[in-house]
Amino acid sequence: MHRKYFILLLLGLFLVRFGESQTPQNLPQDYFQNPLDIELKLSGSFGELRSNHFHSGMDIKTNQRTGAKVYAAASGYVSRIKIETYGYGKALYITHPNGYTTVYAHLEKFAPRIEEYVKAKQYANEDYEIQLYPDDLELRVDPGEWVAYSGNTGGSGGPHLHFEIRNSAERPTNPMLFGIEIPDSREPLVKQVKAYPLNAESTINGKNQSQMLRLIPLKGNKFKTETFSAYGEIGIGVNTNDQMDGSNNQNGVYDIKTYFNGKPSFEMIFDQFGFDETRYINQMIDYEHFKNSKSRISKLYVPDGSPLSMYRESVDNGKLKLYNPGTQHNYKISITDFKGNESEINVDIDNEQKVEDLIPVDTKNAILVAHNESFTTTQGSYTLTILKGTLYEDTFLDINENADVLKVHEDVIPLHKSMVINYDMKSKTGDDMSKYYLARITSWGAAYHTPSRLSGNTLTAFTKTLGTYAIRKDTKPPSIVPVNFKDGQWISKNRNLKLKISDRETGIKAYRATINGKFILMEYDYKTNLITYDFDDAVITDPDNELIVIVTDDVGNSSKFEANFKRKE
Repeated sequence: MHRKYFILLLLGLFLVRFGESQTPQNLPQDYFQNPLDIELKLSGSFGELRSNHFHSGMDIKTNQRTGAKVYAAASGYVSRIKIETYGYGKALYITHPNGYTTVYAHLEKFAPRIEEYVKAKQYANEDYEIQLYPDDLELRVDPGEWVAYSGNTGGSGGPHLHFEIRNSAERPTNPMLFGIEIPDSREPLVKQVKAYPLNAESTINGKNQSQMLRLIPLKGNKFKTETFSAYGEIGIGVNTNDQMDGSNNQNGVYDIKTYFNGKPSFEMIFDQFGFDETRYINQMIDYEHFKNSKSRISKLYVPDGSPLSMYRESVDNGKLKLYNPGTQHNYKISITDFKGNESEINVDIDNEQKVEDLIPVDTKNAILVAHNESFTTTQGSYTLTILKGTLYEDTFLDINENADVLKVHEDVIPLHKSMVINYDMKSKTGDDMSKYYLARITSWGAAYHTPSRLSGNTLTAFTKTLGTYAIRKDTKPPSIVPVNFKDGQWISKNRNLKLKISDRETGIKAYRATINGKFILMEYDYKTNLITYDFDDAVITDPDNELIVIVTDDVGNSSKFEANFKRKE
């Protein structure tokens, strides 16, 4: 074959491969129905960028109310029920004959037969938090069967239904790929563009520093940036969101493609991922920019070592190599939502001369910590360990101890695993060591409890946040205050008992309540600090009742509340 045609053939095959969507294939269409009987509007989309994770489903609005009926998206059986104070709150998992599992989270409660099943298990365990795995014959459901009420439990920021579809490998997949329709006729929003030098000799406008690029709006939802000059290996990042019809929530986009001098350079599609990948979001975004400004810029290149499956075929991992001073280059960013609405950004780049006298970053007071080796240092009474794989890349960290306060750089560098802080408690000999804990100290002086455990004379904390840490002591017990009753009161008209529990320093670790010596199930909502007992549980039968509630914080301080009430059905 003639060499010219052989090269053209290879180029054609590359472009075909680059353009091929690696979106999951052969997904069942019209198999899953909407889990709510209202028009679907989203407050959160699949793959949306969240703190430390990608959003694994769609958040469906429920008109700012709880209690909307939730229906099984297809036939199957309830394979898992998880109730937790944080996270998904009350969550239901339904496995379907085609191998997929649908997830319904932040629920208020379950449909009657499921609720009865769950409460029996909670009372048997004498615990609100529970995880159950019914077999395939216990809780079968038909398509469209009512299974729960929508709610606001767990880490929810407001009433909604979190809905997921997972494949047989437990990988969350974009529900829109299964034919679930969400109206969207609006182009993605473009907010910021930033340029990054990717090694010590690379420059942006003559400096080895990242720089924001001024955005210039054009017609037809197109943009350009100011022209900038660069040398060496550089990367581009973009801050973008999507808005769907009937909602002003700023959701995630679906597909981002880039082109360098007219040729495909990089692509990222938010269609599916694994939970073992999700924390790599902190490597994908400009983490320091996020911590300083609370806005997320996505890097449009593949960081070294990233395993994210949302990345598609790319050239040089999407990194731009500019080593020909005097040449001009064009870089284009195409951003689309699931419906194909597009926004476009054009970036013109002048290849500048190499700068020979770059001022190196001052690292004289910092310690170089390798990402692929474990690192340990002792500073005063503290021993800090950063395990292999905790950092994403070799990093200079400012680590020092002063006046019994340990500074481990600042929270502008992401950690993938927990670093370990050990504190030698020998100086506290004779004191009640169990009441001490490690706290993260903010720049404004506030102290935030970091879960800590005492073993012998060593206090240990695991944390994924760099920053300043110090020893604190908590001797104050939690607070317990009745909300809808008083001691000695007749409360026959009450549907429930409510108490507010709180602990300002180390937080609530456990609570337990009894009436006349019998365990009662109290649901805990940490967002409102309320624990609630439902009289429909029918634990009590006598008109005269003694309530005892015991609450313990994370270092073992305990409070006991006692009250008597009278009640008749």
